[in-house]
Amino acid sequence: MPRRALLLAATAAAATAGCSVPAPRRRGPVADPAPGLAIASGRRALVMQLLAHPDDDLYFMNPDTREALDAGTPVVCVYLTAGEADGVNKIPGAPRPAPDRAAYSSARHQGLRQAYAELLGLDRFTPWQRSVVTLAGGHRAELDVLADGARRVELVFLNTAMHTARGRLGLPSLWQDRRLVLRTVVADGSPLERAGSYTYDGLVDVLAGLLEQYRPTVVHTLDPDPDLQFSSEYERRRDSEQRGYSDHADHTAAGSFAWAALIRWVARTTAAGEPVPGFAVASFRGYYNRHWPKNLPPEVLERKAAHLVPYGGAADWECGNPSGCGDYNVGGDRPLTNRKGWVRSTHHRYPGPRAHVAAGADGRLTVYGVLGLRAVRWRESAPGSGLFEAADDLGGGPLAPVLGAAATADGRHLLFGLRFAALGGHGSDNEREIVLLEQGGPGGPFRAWRGLGNPAASADHGRRIGVPVAVAAPDGRVHLFVRNAEKGLSTRVRDAGSGRWSAWRDLGGGEVQDAPTAVVDTAGRVHVYAAGHHSVHHWTQDAPDTEVTARAQLTDAPTPAHAPGALPAPDGSVELYYRPAARPGLAVVRSAGGAAPRFGGYGPVTAAAAPGGPVLLGRTPEGRIRLRTAGGSAVRSRGPVALDGAALHVGADGRPVVVGFGTDAAPWAWRPRTEDGTASTPAP
Repeated sequence: MPRRALLLAATAAAATAGCSVPAPRRRGPVADPAPGLAIASGRRALVMQLLAHPDDDLYFMNPDTREALDAGTPVVCVYLTAGEADGVNKIPGAPRPAPDRAAYSSARHQGLRQAYAELLGLDRFTPWQRSVVTLAGGHRAELDVLADGARRVELVFLNTAMHTARGRLGLPSLWQDRRLVLRTVVADGSPLERAGSYTYDGLVDVLAGLLEQYRPTVVHTLDPDPDLQFSSEYERRRDSEQRGYSDHADHTAAGSFAWAALIRWVARTTAAGEPVPGFAVASFRGYYNRHWPKNLPPEVLERKAAHLVPYGGAADWECGNPSGCGDYNVGGDRPLTNRKGWVRSTHHRYPGPRAHVAAGADGRLTVYGVLGLRAVRWRESAPGSGLFEAADDLGGGPLAPVLGAAATADGRHLLFGLRFAALGGHGSDNEREIVLLEQGGPGGPFRAWRGLGNPAASADHGRRIGVPVAVAAPDGRVHLFVRNAEKGLSTRVRDAGSGRWSAWRDLGGGEVQDAPTAVVDTAGRVHVYAAGHHSVHHWTQDAPDTEVTARAQLTDAPTPAHAPGALPAPDGSVELYYRPAARPGLAVVRSAGGAAPRFGGYGPVTAAAAPGGPVLLGRTPEGRIRLRTAGGSAVRSRGPVALDGAALHVGADGRPVVVGFGTDAAPWAWRPRTEDGTASTPAP
């Protein structure tokens, strides 16, 4: 072939190849971290759950979902995949059936309808209203609705295929590959009769559109950044975990798509000049549950597992669905006998107090938290009123839902956040950083947000860090602690004089769970406690002006389910209060010894000092807030159901106040009015 012909052929080939490369993906508005935007308020409570598979909510988000429904909060569940897997709905003890993906997807949908009917207090076979809805971009999905008075559940089935045509996992591939078009599966018996397909942007737009349509006040997601987990190939395959991480790859992709949609929703709304949507986020761990001590006591576990029974169903049930009456391998007692133990815990990805409380000179409370992915501040309308003025936007977003906080010696407030510095699929940047907001003076305006970086060297490891925890020492220094990718702790310290921060330093000390507790003892030494695999881990100083270092684990005490509440004792020691793994009671570690007080329930325990003795904050087995003082205990029996992470504050008058958020994403304050604590009082 002549040289000119060769050049023309090469040019044509290059042009053809160029045409086959996808155009750069469309970019929408970006999150604005600057403060001062209006925050939407006064919306009716609604919980939206963004899930990978049918049953993720029942395994990983209960009892939070049940508590919201019990309080009358409507719940909307959006399932990104069809859950069809290999199409085999295996009946325990029976021959393996032939694969049928459309039938298996249908059977799992039926299981969800049965489970949520019972969660609403109805017969499991109560008929649902089933229809087809048109979503953003012309996509169509099945919508199932069941209501019992004001209580209501909606199930939205996007039904993307769990595998691509080449056998790769569909949702993770869609997150990574901008050339991919992922087909959907039409479940047997669905009112939706024709399959469709999704691109990366199409799926994010659909999720953002659903958020805009329903405008939820609470959004539940799966974990976008699971722990590193180095298992053998046999263990990884046996436990359905992705290589190198402690979760199913679909869960991670669903969590990432959910957070991308939340960020896009807020950015589009504010770019249009509208107020920031007022919602709170709760993200939940998945297969992480297998690797750590179980944190649900028998009473709570039994109720949670019971809701998987109607989901699993049975082949001999007469549910009216020819394709199957549930996910049979999950029926009966199998969630409790499964060695993986997923049902035995409920772990929040971003644990800790959602509210940080400070009292002003006039006695009014100031509350800091996260709303609409941004830091916000509420001020009490009058001292002791329990009512709060409109939220002030402090910016900083997009932030994880839990802040850290401390105050300098002169009274300036410092807020610390875990920021999604970048979140994008298709090989885009995916980074997290710790950020700081500092008051310029006591009671004054805040300075600009400042980045404090990340203890990890790589972006992938940096995604695994936990929420910031901070404490101010009497010498004026502020100590910041973060769980790192290796599941240990890292720290930075703010100098008292210059305000400069030290470099990140790894504290060592073994693997622990997130949300460590930091406290200062009566000698001025900083202590940090965290829940490990078998014991409470401890870090402290030899003297107030020395570095914090790892100490011996508290191996003589019971295995903790969560990080302990910590309280300085008069003798210079620190008292610890926590729930042992899988038990309802209370474990106490203190130098004076003595029996632990009766304080049943589940979840983390917070401790604070009061003139009459220790004050403890926790939850009852039903999820109600419980406060225990020296005079007795009180249960918050009225007001909005509390989200995770209520905060305990003891005022200058020695009276405790609990501050939290309801499913309406609004703050509330609860002050039991009886001195002996024997009666509960309504939240204002």
